[in-house]
Amino acid sequence: MTDKRIVLSTAGSADEARKIARQLIERRLAACVNIVPQIESIYRWQGQVESAEEFLLVIKTDADQFPAIREAIRELNSYDLPECVALKIEDGEAEYLAWLGNSLKKPSS
Repeated sequence: MTDKRIVLSTAGSADEARKIARQLIERRLAACVNIVPQIESIYRWQGQVESAEEFLLVIKTDADQFPAIREAIRELNSYDLPECVALKIEDGEAEYLAWLGNSLKKPSS
């Protein structure tokens, strides 16, 4: 078990997805963000079944950064209720997980 996380979020356009990804990296909240283009999402919103083309962000981070990522997504995403869910990384390549941790902002002492 590790403290590393995969955070999933969506954006309504490629430009918005890139903006969010770049900001998370520049702020050292994420080590890497993959943008998966043109997914179709079907969901219930305000009592109606909706469908939209979206861009999936796969954000690599750790548990300490998740609250700041959640706030950044609220700030940068145009959606009324942006997706932001964290999944635990149970195990992984040790060197990759170390790189991931070293790429993030260190907590203040």
